[in-house]
Amino acid sequence: MNDHPAIIFAAAMIFIYGLFSKAADRSPVTAPMVFVTVGILVGPAGFGLFHMEAGGELVHILTEITLILILFVDASTINLKKLIADHAIPMRLLLIGLPLTMLLGTLVAYPLFPGVDIWLLILMALILSPTDAALGQAVVKSEKVPERVRRWISVESGLNDGIALPPIFACIAVLTLGVGGSDKHWVLFLLQQVLLGAAIGGLIGWLGGYLVSRFSDRDWMNHTFQQLVSGSLAILCFAIAESVHGNGFIAAFAGGLLLGTSTRSDEIRERIQEFGEAFGQQLILFVFLIFAMAMVPIAIPYWDLNAWIYALLSLTLIRMLPVAISLIGSKLGMPTILFVGWFGPRGIASVLYLLLVANLLGIEGYERILAVIVLTVLLSVFLHGISSVPLSHRYGTSPNKVD
Repeated sequence: MNDHPAIIFAAAMIFIYGLFSKAADRSPVTAPMVFVTVGILVGPAGFGLFHMEAGGELVHILTEITLILILFVDASTINLKKLIADHAIPMRLLLIGLPLTMLLGTLVAYPLFPGVDIWLLILMALILSPTDAALGQAVVKSEKVPERVRRWISVESGLNDGIALPPIFACIAVLTLGVGGSDKHWVLFLLQQVLLGAAIGGLIGWLGGYLVSRFSDRDWMNHTFQQLVSGSLAILCFAIAESVHGNGFIAAFAGGLLLGTSTRSDEIRERIQEFGEAFGQQLILFVFLIFAMAMVPIAIPYWDLNAWIYALLSLTLIRMLPVAISLIGSKLGMPTILFVGWFGPRGIASVLYLLLVANLLGIEGYERILAVIVLTVLLSVFLHGISSVPLSHRYGTSPNKVD
């Protein structure tokens, strides 16, 4: 099927939205809300003006490129110096809260979806565990919210998508290869993927940042190419790791994380991130539009009561209880714990992992679980988008907020 009309429409949508983007920033309506709504209206679930196959080659390529860049850029935005100085809360959220979210997500799913393979339920919980601070952009930009709290939310969002990658690929390996007999080699295969991917990506990211710093210090590198290296380094991490049977996505994440440790200048680091964030934002809006066009029509017939229950629990209990447990003993007040717990939106990482699974495993036989992920992301796009401004103001005036 020819996807060109849909791509032309998506490009026009980004251009038109860009004309009103500053005005939109002052409203409770976010870009993902607009693109998801329009995607549903023009896709098969609405007026049927455009059709896109979730497993199509174009969607697959776009998904991979977007995921590579997002993993690299998200990791590169982490300021390791500030993280080391104020590491207690982010580490609690990532090392305690995230695994508990994955576990609780699986335990809640088990009685709600009887008869579904346990590995599929684990996969669903894993895909829905990463957060997306961009869906509550007003939170991380609001001056009413203390800078430390904004940093905690951003760091968690920047790192948890990469941390979730290895177990997601482990589930895919089990579902693809099985765990019995001779297929037990998948464990060694997964270790090879993770270790090689992390090692190669980390080396390329560190070396790339070091070279950019050295050549910029000698005034041999202009500002334009300082920005462009984010895309080239991300692709290098992915391609080289894949060529030696490492995992390219893990390599992209490790490369972004190590980039900052060898890039001495904050100004250069910001230039590298600026291009990746701008180009990444464009790709993200493309993906949200395609997600609404391609996945929502498949998901709607499977939205039964249990799907709604799980989706709502995923955004509340399954997220907020692990956050509260992870912050026990942190001396944070309840307003802060509730605020951080609520602003764990499920966004672009979950969408990209969903599309990746659809391409690797197919859709047939997995419709129900994929439908729950689609519903959870849709609810998150609107609920977190609408609530970000009023809750930021309310938290900012709370006497028990973090200083």
